[in-house]
Amino acid sequence: MKKIILTIVALSAYGFANAQDLKYGVRGGIDMVSVSAGGGSESLTGFFAGAFAEYSLSDKIVLQPGFSYHTASKDGYKSDYISIPALAKYKVADKINAIGGLALFYNMDSAVKTDKLRFNLEIGGSYDITENIFIDPRYSLGLNGEAKVNHLLLGIGYKF
Repeated sequence: MKKIILTIVALSAYGFANAQDLKYGVRGGIDMVSVSAGGGSESLTGFFAGAFAEYSLSDKIVLQPGFSYHTASKDGYKSDYISIPALAKYKVADKINAIGGLALFYNMDSAVKTDKLRFNLEIGGSYDITENIFIDPRYSLGLNGEAKVNHLLLGIGYKF
């Protein structure tokens, strides 16, 4: 299994490295987290920061894998996550894009024994302020686990 995963990663890296229209960037912003479990809910506020790559499939469709660190806290409780989103971006109009895809979240909090890995559905949009600078609000809906963890991400990014 490890060999298969490594082969897929190597082939993907090779494909991205040889891509004509490949861009890299960074993004960060506010992460408003909502945790619902056992009939109750909790809201936390924090930030996220990470990096991404963009690979154009056509004039309108772009694949956007990434990696982000998320942290949020409230009243002494702190939550840290690493996320790996696999998003697709569709150009709706000049400078306006729709974004959607799946994200894998890993809970780095050692006190949490269950729900270490979660899958979320991410939907949102982006607006290109300039060729390099953009804003991208997204909603990340928790799909699995005892506790449903949703994120409202208000981000700004820069493409190199």
